[in-house]
Amino acid sequence: MKSVLIANRGEIAVRVIRAARELGLRTIAVYSELDRESIHTQLADEAYYIGGSPAAESYLKVENVLKAAKESKADAIHPGYGFLAENAGFAQAVIDAGFIWVGPPPSVIATMGDKVASRKAATAAGVPSVPGTTDPVESVDVVRSFVQEHGFPIAIKAAHGGGGKGLKVVRTMDDLDDAFESARREADAWFANPDVYVER
Repeated sequence: MKSVLIANRGEIAVRVIRAARELGLRTIAVYSELDRESIHTQLADEAYYIGGSPAAESYLKVENVLKAAKESKADAIHPGYGFLAENAGFAQAVIDAGFIWVGPPPSVIATMGDKVASRKAATAAGVPSVPGTTDPVESVDVVRSFVQEHGFPIAIKAAHGGGGKGLKVVRTMDDLDDAFESARREADAWFANPDVYVER
């Protein structure tokens, strides 16, 4: 391995670029319209444009990231965190395209990246966990039922995300409807999937 494309931006991209440089690797950054002049694009040996400012048009576009990897002749792809880092389909697409995937196997990501599936795996393994829903929540009525059983505060979380995106802490019934819809919108915008779950 002689080169790595970092499929992310900001602080994590900078950290990966610096670590890769210490290993003597050629570094390749990707950027959206908004990040054209960001520090990670300046620190990397090369930088490739992958789409518009919304993450759904750039950092979440698997085909755009893979195209940049092919054009740059990258050997490996490092996802950073957030965005596609917890997307098993992306990890598999990277491997299928002939690149080295710098991360856990797609099967592990599929289980642990899906927060609902990871809760089920933890429960099956006897790992204590806070009260939460066992399936994605599709209606605010399910959240109300959960609150009636477990009380406030609750956290409505993106099932396929992380990093606080799509996370809403709710302390009153008055805030529940708006928080539920907002969490679903954010989950869809950041992770291209509106599924959410609830924890106490």
